[in-house]
Amino acid sequence: MKHCITLVNSDEGFSCREDQHLLQGMQTFRVGKQMLNAIAVGCRGGGCGVCRIRVGSGEYLTKKMSLKHICERDQARGIVLACRVYPRSDLEIHVLPIEETLS
Repeated sequence: MKHCITLVNSDEGFSCREDQHLLQGMQTFRVGKQMLNAIAVGCRGGGCGVCRIRVGSGEYLTKKMSLKHICERDQARGIVLACRVYPRSDLEIHVLPIEETLS
């Protein structure tokens, strides 16, 4: 099943299947002949923290994330790594600024 992922910061969006993490969905989505690159891409495995986002609404499943980058308090506020998030409904997400991602 595919879900609509809306990037609140940029009014862009893409579709993502339930068996894809958000970065995979974003990278396979094309606008014309160009890929959408709204979320920063790093290691794609949950270890670097570059793809931190905040989920504003919707349901999702997360895989294991590095506690160095995502603590329990972050998760409670909807802050997660896009490479470890699998949508279970349409999502509204906020891409976090790089300085907030690396702190």
